[in-house]
Order: sequence, then structure tokens, then C-alpha cells
Amino acid sequence: MARHGILIIDMLNDFADPKGALYCPNNRKIIPNLQKLLKWVRKRNAQGKDDVQLIFIQEAHRENDADFKVRPVHAVKGTWGSDFIDELRPEKGEYIVQKRRHSAFAHTDLDLYLREENIDTVVVTGTWTNVCVRSSASDALYYAYKVIALEDAIQSKTDEMHQAGIKDLSIFSKVMTIDEYIDGWEKGLDPWEGGGDPENKVE
Repeated sequence: MARHGILIIDMLNDFADPKGALYCPNNRKIIPNLQKLLKWVRKRNAQGKDDVQLIFIQEAHRENDADFKVRPVHAVKGTWGSDFIDELRPEKGEYIVQKRRHSAFAHTDLDLYLREENIDTVVVTGTWTNVCVRSSASDALYYAYKVIALEDAIQSKTDEMHQAGIKDLSIFSKVMTIDEYIDGWEKGLDPWEGGGDPENKVE
């Protein structure tokens, strides 16, 4: 039986609040979509179904982090910028993974957690499509997980960056909408089926 882990990547003040250091206005578009997804998962969990789990990814840099050599200072651990936006806060029992690099897998315990929970499919959502989301999805494949990208739950700085990221993701993941994803589960299917580009059709 398929078991999915949904990554909510970096929906933090510095990325999704107008006062944030790396504010991405497009992130505001996906907040209602992510709220809908979280509500659906939490309702399933309350019914005793644990085959879909929420995992919140939180960028939490040290001061003077090497990342700041190429990007503005942002999401420093313990600061307002690194905190979750009020609209998308984790609830008790939902796992939080702190990271200092783009990928949620880089030097974190995410892979260990997924294996402990027997999760075989990683579902990516959040920000930015072409940076942290893509890096996390690529590393998920590296660790031999199946990968799904929910295109209406992901955003980037510009529409062009978002679309470029989605195209890259379509090569090795199953790109679908939240409604398509939920519908697959409700019909008793594994939404990942048909993922990737085995016939090299993506251009």
C-alpha cells in the first residue's frame, strides 16, 4: 500500500509575508490551496488513516551561513523570518524538518524519518518551484522515492521561474493538481501512477 509524505516547503514569513526578506508575492496565491490540502489530510488523519502525512520544511540558517554569500540574509534560525506564516502552521504531531540548504534532504533527518514511517512517495509543495522545491524533489528521486509535484500548491518569484521549474519537475515526477491528487486517493488509486517521462516526451 502506498504511503505518502507531503512536504510543505518554506512557507515562512521571509518568503510569504510582505515584510519578508525574500518575499515572493506569488506565494500568497497558493495559501488557500495549501489550506485546502492540509484540511483534507488532517481530516483523514483524524479518521485513523495515516497513509498520507504532513511534513513541514523550515529553512533555519545559522548567522553568517554560507548561503548568504550568494543570497540576501534570510530565515535565520529563531527569528521571525524563519517562522511559519500564521495561515500554515504545523499542528501537534506533524513533523518539522529544519534545513540550511535548498534541499529538504541536505544534511537533515528527512530520509531517516520517511524510512521510519515506511513512506515511499514524496509530494512536494511550497516555495520556490525552481529552487528549494525542485532541489528537494530531485533529492527525493536520488533516495529512490516516488515523487509527485502539486503544481497549484507551488510557486516561485515569477511565473516564468515557476513554469520552468514545473517543466523540470515533469521529467522525473508526477505533476498534478491538488484536486487530481485528492481524487486519486478518494478513488482508492495511487496518484503517483503514470509519473515521470519514461518516453522522453518533455520538451
